[in-house]
Amino acid sequence: MTQTAPFLAISPKAIFNGALGTISLLTLLTTTPIMRPAIAAMEDSPKVVVDEIWQIIHAESVAKNYDAEEWLKLRSELLEQQYDSYDTAYSTIRDALDTLGDPYTRFLDPEQFEDLTSQTTGELSGIGIRLAIDEETGLLTVVDVLDSSPAEAGGLKVDDQIVQIDGQITALLTLEQSSNLIRGQEGSAVLLKVSRPERPEFDLELVRATIELPAVTHRMKQVDGESVGYIRLDEFSSHAAEQMYKAIQDLESQAVEGFVLDLRGNPGGLLYSSVDIARMWMEEGAIVRTVDRKGGDREFSANQTAITDLPLVVLVNENSASASEILAAALKDNNRATLVGTRTYGKGTVQSVHELSNGAGLAVTISRYYPPSGISINMNGVNPDITVELSREQFVELNSDPGLIATNADPQYSKAINILRNQRLSEQSLEENPLNARTP
Repeated sequence: MTQTAPFLAISPKAIFNGALGTISLLTLLTTTPIMRPAIAAMEDSPKVVVDEIWQIIHAESVAKNYDAEEWLKLRSELLEQQYDSYDTAYSTIRDALDTLGDPYTRFLDPEQFEDLTSQTTGELSGIGIRLAIDEETGLLTVVDVLDSSPAEAGGLKVDDQIVQIDGQITALLTLEQSSNLIRGQEGSAVLLKVSRPERPEFDLELVRATIELPAVTHRMKQVDGESVGYIRLDEFSSHAAEQMYKAIQDLESQAVEGFVLDLRGNPGGLLYSSVDIARMWMEEGAIVRTVDRKGGDREFSANQTAITDLPLVVLVNENSASASEILAAALKDNNRATLVGTRTYGKGTVQSVHELSNGAGLAVTISRYYPPSGISINMNGVNPDITVELSREQFVELNSDPGLIATNADPQYSKAINILRNQRLSEQSLEENPLNARTP
């Protein structure tokens, strides 16, 4: 299966996803009141959006090329222009933002803003399926059905082929077009024509609902007689901390002897989500410090609410970014976990997301963050304690078959298991012979 549709449902991602593929890299999702322009003629005009963006940048930006005097001059130029459509204004806005030299300060048209909102809230309105175009047949095929979703309640199954959506033939549509047709307002209905090998084509009407997207997957794994809790965190959405808490609790109830936390390919998400999750693993210690344009300094620390003290190994790679780097660095710097893999992406800035008056949005860099070590992550990343590179062959194998991730075919995971095993053996040795722990 290929061409995965990312916003029908979120499933475990391949570990090599590009970190720049999403704006949610450490996004602080906020709905901020916008100062309305004091120009009556601008009402219901693209100029309103242009000026809203100018004001947000003027008030908050810490972009490296931001110059207050130059930005003031630019405002007059922007408002003197005539915009015959929103698309024209959008083009001008993007050109102006490019001058800031900050890839994370970005304009989002209404559709992009809606997608981002779904991603960071961890919710969308739909029926709870993930789709792909089958490589062999070219047909739109169900590859995942979320638990407790309208699709599951209606009897939709993995490998079902969707032939029509509200009368539109899917063979004539792109994957994105089909996905957009299935998504819709909560409470509205969508009619699918479904093909299944063991029965004739049939119609299935489903009522859309708000779907909570899984950011966390977990399972207990038996490795050479040892019980290991494996947790994969795909992104730091607003539901990620809640899901992480349940995952740790469930695995602890199964008497696991240690944990592997997989952050590979995790592009980031909400700052507060990363802090909350760090506190689940850390009883004490600093987590992260943020500094804004005015020198405002805010520190986040553990608050003695950890829910486990079992050994922990964290897997990271070059596509572990932003909030992933905050969590990984905090656990490493406080000696709470061993990091295994390759150096992380290196994004050390925080964005705030503003909704604009026409439904578009603006992500603006508002501060920089620093891990407990005080060494900037930006452009540097976080170095693992133990580097495990993947060969080209291993890279291709794991990327083409996600079912091999966290198995013996996954060298980074295998190294994590060896570390946990050695830690357990060391602890057993100390318990059997406490004199080994004494300093001569």
